[in-house]
Amino acid sequence: MTDRRCALITGGSRGIGAEVARRLAELGYDLTLAARDKAVLDDAAGELRDDHGVDVVPVVANMNDPEQLQQLADTHADRFGRLDVLVHCAGTGTAGPVATMSSSSYHRMFDINVRGPLTLVQHCLPLLRETAKGNPGVGAKIVALASITGVAGEPGLAAYGASKAALVSLCETISLEESANGVSATAISPGYVDTDMTAWKRDELDRAAMLTTGDIAELVLAITRLSANAVVPNIVVSRAGGQLWRA
Repeated sequence: MTDRRCALITGGSRGIGAEVARRLAELGYDLTLAARDKAVLDDAAGELRDDHGVDVVPVVANMNDPEQLQQLADTHADRFGRLDVLVHCAGTGTAGPVATMSSSSYHRMFDINVRGPLTLVQHCLPLLRETAKGNPGVGAKIVALASITGVAGEPGLAAYGASKAALVSLCETISLEESANGVSATAISPGYVDTDMTAWKRDELDRAAMLTTGDIAELVLAITRLSANAVVPNIVVSRAGGQLWRA
């Protein structure tokens, strides 16, 4: 087992995942980054190595492919032998009303936003427990990017919000079952964050009014610094303005 702290980040090549990776690399974390696009992933990993001198392993993985998720967990374990932080940033979303939402869209969102994280947690739990045992003061953390739509409904985002509500519930249950082993899980549920995933909203919502990737990364870092006694089930982050609980 390496003496350096290690993190595994899905969706780690762009957006929130890339910012989380950069902040953790600044703190000296070695990283495994997972994403679908090999070229973008390799570029992100190379930049982190060059800028921060940490070990970064890029792994191409689709969140709806169980075999690739097993390979991702195995690759991280073989390379580092410890896992201090598992961060789920990969996700997908399709807008549309309940009346016309296709079953394929619904199933894809649940496969990637719920089943994928659950499967990866199952593969990573032995290493998370082992790492927590060796570092009982802090333990090991799981952080999952959910959405405020999983807490407060948003018209047109019913299926997406339902998948994120399931992710919030999953994090709560992981903490109930695993916090005695030093492993806890936190969902972060933000409103719209200025990333490629929210580009479809820019005609009606100014980018300057959105949350930043840095806002979310700061919360991830805060979670990593908590003692093993502290369990944070869900952090909701609303955008500034006259209405709370809005995407």
